[in-house]
Amino acid sequence: MLDAKRIYEQIQSDIQQIPLNEFLLSPEEENNLRSQKVAGIINKNLQNVDVSVKARVQNELSSCGPLCELLENEQITEILVNTPNSIWFEMNGRLQRHPDSFFSELSFRNCLDRMCHEADAHITIEHPTADGSFREFRFSLVGAELTHEFPHFSLRRHPKNPWTFHRLQQKNWCTESDLLFFGKLIEERKNFLVIGATGVGKTSVLNSFLNLLPENERVVVIEDTSEIVLPNSASTKLLTREDPQGVLPSVDQGQLVKRSLRLRPDRLVMGEIRGAEAKDFLMSLATGHAGSFGTLHAQDAGQALIRLEMLIQMGAPQWSLTAIRRLIQLSLDYVIVAGKNSHGQRSFKGAYRICSLEEHGFLIEPATF
Repeated sequence: MLDAKRIYEQIQSDIQQIPLNEFLLSPEEENNLRSQKVAGIINKNLQNVDVSVKARVQNELSSCGPLCELLENEQITEILVNTPNSIWFEMNGRLQRHPDSFFSELSFRNCLDRMCHEADAHITIEHPTADGSFREFRFSLVGAELTHEFPHFSLRRHPKNPWTFHRLQQKNWCTESDLLFFGKLIEERKNFLVIGATGVGKTSVLNSFLNLLPENERVVVIEDTSEIVLPNSASTKLLTREDPQGVLPSVDQGQLVKRSLRLRPDRLVMGEIRGAEAKDFLMSLATGHAGSFGTLHAQDAGQALIRLEMLIQMGAPQWSLTAIRRLIQLSLDYVIVAGKNSHGQRSFKGAYRICSLEEHGFLIEPATF
């Protein structure tokens, strides 16, 4: 890396020596001449250079620099970039620091500009955050206005092959009896939530449940960013819209739930319940769309139900706590808990059935398989 960085710095130094408008050319002619000279400088400095060093310098100049290696490694599920010198990645459920870094702030910003253009994710002072899709990754950007240093961004990989419970079982995520229980949930059209902390694989579990559905059932999936794989050609997906520039009206998940009811869904699936849409989603489940499910951030089943109460209250602040709990009791049957241990190994932590609603709250019990 040191050789590559030295060559890169020499190239940048040589480029800075190119005179500006030395022949009083038109702007277009000047740009063409400058491009030719830059190409000549790069070729000159990369002559007789080791292939790996040459590739690293070229990546720094015209691609994603130190991220190229991470982007190509399909074992890496997430990439986090805090500064040009602070790059982290998740592999096998564990966060690790990348030994490589950007050679300069210029190449870091050039890389970020290219990624923002491809992901169609642009930030302004008024709207300093943005989300988009970059290749097979979900791209999330926070501007320097909020970090007070460099822009921070993360890349979460969408798996090329959707997870199945068979694959999860091979990785010791669950047992054979667990698989029979999951199939029973789908067959009996139970409504449930998949819960867990960040990074435990809730979306993978959701995709695995979808993989159990028959071909002739129509699912309408509702998401913020496209991560869920549709189970069949009869199904469809609705994505929210947020325009940072304020030109187009935003479309949130609550609006999409109401629209989805006119699309003849057999089941509704929500990628993540995170706001006032919880009320609309559970209302739909309570009025005839059995067999629906989604994910929710929570550590355990009890915490999930408390958080769900709070989210419903955001969508219906005039409702009493009793009414909110009645809705949850009517619309939800089970809570599926996903987790991971200190070594990053993901696993099925258990399923809980909502038995009844008592005066003090919900009575839940471990599901019997």
